[in-house]
Amino acid sequence: MGDDIRPVAAGNGPASLPPGPAVHKDRRKRRPTGAPPPLPHPITISTTAWLILGAVALAGAFLASQHTPWLRIDDRASTWVLRLLAGIRTPWLTDVANGINGAGSGWGATALGLSVVALTMAFRRWRHLLVFLGSVLFLEIAGTSIYFGLSRPRPYGVTIIGSWGGYSGVSPPAAVLTIFLMGAVYCLAVPGRPRTYTKAAVVAVVAVFCLARLYLAVDHVDDLLLGVALAVAIPVTAFRYFTPNEAFPVAYRRGNTAHVDVTGRRGQAIRQAVRDQLGLTVTEIKPVGLESSAGSTPLRLRVEGSPEEFVFAKLYTKGHVRADRWYKLWRTILYGSLEDEHPFQTVRRLVEYEDYALRLLQDIGVRTARPYGIVEITPEREYMLVTEFHTGAVEIGEADVDDTVIDQGLQLIRTLWDAGIAHRDIKPGNLMVRSGELLLIDVAFVQVRPSPWRQAVDLGNMMLVLAVRTDPQRVYRRALAYFTEAELAEAFAATRGVASPTQLRAFMKRHPRDLLGEFRALAPQRPPIALQRWNIRRVALAAAMLAVITAAVGETGNAFLPAAENLGAYAPSCGTGHSMILSAQAVPSAALLPCIAVLPAGWSVGGTDIASGRASLWLDSDRAGPRAVTVTLTATCDTSGAQQIPSDQPGTRRFEHPLSLAPQFSSLRFYTFPGGCATYRFSFAQGTSPALAVAVDNALAFQSRSTLVNYVRHTEGLMLCGRDAACPR
Repeated sequence: MGDDIRPVAAGNGPASLPPGPAVHKDRRKRRPTGAPPPLPHPITISTTAWLILGAVALAGAFLASQHTPWLRIDDRASTWVLRLLAGIRTPWLTDVANGINGAGSGWGATALGLSVVALTMAFRRWRHLLVFLGSVLFLEIAGTSIYFGLSRPRPYGVTIIGSWGGYSGVSPPAAVLTIFLMGAVYCLAVPGRPRTYTKAAVVAVVAVFCLARLYLAVDHVDDLLLGVALAVAIPVTAFRYFTPNEAFPVAYRRGNTAHVDVTGRRGQAIRQAVRDQLGLTVTEIKPVGLESSAGSTPLRLRVEGSPEEFVFAKLYTKGHVRADRWYKLWRTILYGSLEDEHPFQTVRRLVEYEDYALRLLQDIGVRTARPYGIVEITPEREYMLVTEFHTGAVEIGEADVDDTVIDQGLQLIRTLWDAGIAHRDIKPGNLMVRSGELLLIDVAFVQVRPSPWRQAVDLGNMMLVLAVRTDPQRVYRRALAYFTEAELAEAFAATRGVASPTQLRAFMKRHPRDLLGEFRALAPQRPPIALQRWNIRRVALAAAMLAVITAAVGETGNAFLPAAENLGAYAPSCGTGHSMILSAQAVPSAALLPCIAVLPAGWSVGGTDIASGRASLWLDSDRAGPRAVTVTLTATCDTSGAQQIPSDQPGTRRFEHPLSLAPQFSSLRFYTFPGGCATYRFSFAQGTSPALAVAVDNALAFQSRSTLVNYVRHTEGLMLCGRDAACPR
């Protein structure tokens, strides 16, 4: 028996196929125009509400910032709330508020954000991680634009008792903390009651953090509202669009996350859709074969009133198409175009193609499932292909494989070759055996007129699958009746590494023998066929992806640093601009404030950093280099070692402390005045003349704080707290 290698008749042509079983169908129902589909795409009210809230808050913020009457009303309303909270200030409550503010910002927020990233990576939720990082990146870019567009000073009319940095608009600390917490909600919390509880905890944490910042008077009320609204709307929209729960659920259980839940609303929708569109009454829905399926959700449907008790169905969602798109993109980058790597653009096209492939294989005589039709669950989002169910069949990895089954497997590949077709996913999970008959399933990746390499891989994988349950020598002897030795050598030169499906590689790894090595020893020697395919498209894709990842990591990484909460400020030009007011709030005791008067040719503002207790700006020079001069305003400074000279700025005392004249000029200059000190640090590029420092005298000047106090009182009807304007503490 083992030496009989005559080909069997099964699979030689269409005439050899037994007639497919029939199913009883009732009258089908057409969905009228305007009627809802079986599973309507949900309109998430909360997502829409957050988007509307964010848009309204943003529009209101810019409206108030551009029109003085609106700004006056907004500032006075915010001050009223802050004064109410200032009225309950006590030393111990201030310590608590400062502790909450410190824990929720700076390194506390950094630790939270990095923990979310680390845990998401640990649970291998790569899509959720990408969406989270993308949301953070988008918030950083959009938030920075809004932040500088508003350039809003800190609150008026109440003493600020907490630490802060930069403008108040958008409240970067509140936005950063909120988006990190939202990342924890959607990357780590299981949908349902656990996620609801997590959201409630997030609301409590954000509310306490915002109340602490209002108590300290470091933010306006609407700044916190805008920051939180944006930090919620952006990730909620992104997660619900790119990682919907039905396609990419967060779960702490074994199994493939590509498999969607078929109970509840979706289960009822499947029953209704199959009854209306195919005329079949479904009484039971049961997932099957989940271990070997990663691109769909395979189901067994029990139908009533039919000779065939069960039918098989594959449920595809939009998430499966997106996953296939990314999978093929990465394969192209990693290996080049091994085969057709063009992804399906819609779920409809994917399910239509598989239905076509089933009918094509039946036409050439391949025994596969008989298709019954395509069912629409949600238009353009979820479709299901219903086919014959092979009752009593088992996967070939669990079946008894004799010479008849071996011959059927080899004849199957021969038939595909002769028809110019490749299956592209030959593995134990896609080969079933029933009563000695070999059945082929899962034909979604069938390709017409494939490359010779792809056909050779199909042969190699089929022989490896057959050898798992028998032995290589036996399979090789039977294969000689269908293929030449040269074709067998080509098959095992091409079949290696990722050319074999993951499930097959796992079977081979558990097998005590080196199946692939034994086949190569039996076949004529042939050099391995390289998997790598280099072309312009692969290089361009890899370069573009590397550039995008590098830029995204660089930009997103900044958001996880404590410095991200102080985005900087515009340079304080002499006048009554927001940066001048912010400088006055940074050092409220200072009677004078340094500002930029007129920049000489060749000089430019390098940057500005304004925070509680200090205000700094630095100037760059085309000759003296970057940061040639740094000016820092503080309440006090140490002038020891400096020599007092006549001051060129009215109302100040000037001190000079030269550090080095050559080869690199560096020096310290101090201007002291009531309640403040401005330090000039000169650090010129090597070889630059010290005489260039004279230009700084014309570039910088001092402005009286009283001018700003009067301006705020006149425009806002409020006090710019500090010197010349006492406020309640």
